[in-house]
Amino acid sequence: MNGFSLGELCWLFCCPPCPSRIAAKLAFLPPEPTYTVLAPEQRGEQPLAQAPAPPPQPQPQPQPQQQQPSEEAAAVAAAAPGACSLHLSERADWQYSQRELDAVEVFFSRTARDNRLGCMFVRCAPSSRYTLLFSHGNAVDLGQMCSFYIGLGSRINCNIFSYDYSGYGVSSGKPSEKNLYADIDAAWQALRTRVFYQQWNYWVKGCMIIFITFTAYCQIPLQKDSTSLQIPPAMNECTCFSTIPPQYGVSPENIILYGQSIGTVPTVDLASRYECAAVILHSPLMSGLRVAFPDTRKTYCFDAFPSIDKISKVTSPVLVIHGTEDEVIDFSHGLAMYERCPRAVEPLWVEGAGHNDIELYAQYLERLKQFISHELPNS
Repeated sequence: MNGFSLGELCWLFCCPPCPSRIAAKLAFLPPEPTYTVLAPEQRGEQPLAQAPAPPPQPQPQPQPQQQQPSEEAAAVAAAAPGACSLHLSERADWQYSQRELDAVEVFFSRTARDNRLGCMFVRCAPSSRYTLLFSHGNAVDLGQMCSFYIGLGSRINCNIFSYDYSGYGVSSGKPSEKNLYADIDAAWQALRTRVFYQQWNYWVKGCMIIFITFTAYCQIPLQKDSTSLQIPPAMNECTCFSTIPPQYGVSPENIILYGQSIGTVPTVDLASRYECAAVILHSPLMSGLRVAFPDTRKTYCFDAFPSIDKISKVTSPVLVIHGTEDEVIDFSHGLAMYERCPRAVEPLWVEGAGHNDIELYAQYLERLKQFISHELPNS
């Protein structure tokens, strides 16, 4: 607390003096958006969200070998008809080519708290069994994380589904603890229960063609020299479901929940309520009050993000990753979370690593590969 001025302390604790608002001010630092999204009917018009001022520095990004940075960093992903299109600004620091950008799907979902949720699906390994539901850290958005997701997913052989918290990127609303939980619930449902929008289009087209064919057969006798019935041109461009977002239908046993920093809060909350393939906690925190006041020994009613009280309810295998020199969330948080896990696997304590550089250490990817490829079922 020594880094705050008197005015900042007054703003923090007195405007208003509400624990949830105080926690939000301490925990959430949404950057200016680094990407925009266009719905199908809005292509060529103004994007749904703008990407103006420079954001904070994005997190380190593993890069596959022999990849060259793209000269089309702000290009539009070549989306299928009916899909949303992704625009990345230069500040998103895109590291790959248009081919990789084409594999990134973006769409909107809606949370139980009626916020629009920006979602992203990165197809890094189409034949892989597992998909990571990734809850990113603070002060970044999907635009900044996109390159990291491609590098990570391609190396650990997983697809990655992610989302922006309310108030981040193109997601509406304001960041709050309640919104965090509603956000990951909406992302979980979008990943679990749906199929591709193209399949909806094909299904609708097929039903309409059958209906028209049957009606024509009953009412209009075919001539001996008649050719096959002509389907109206509009049928070939049926878009009645074109605005339905991409939908995936991934079963819980194939979903790995991955939370980083503040992202471990919604990850632990969801994992305490649903069983999944596994959980990865990257630099987790016990609770908000314990971060601000390290001597706190119990959870008070006004404490925010009480993950330490939820982790014992997680029944899936849990891998905890933490840097021993973390200057933001002390290493003791990761250790305490590991000790409370009923099904904790061998953790990764990265000697000398801080809060934002664990990804730069070789053992980070090595441990993830070992966990996913050898310690989880892959048949």
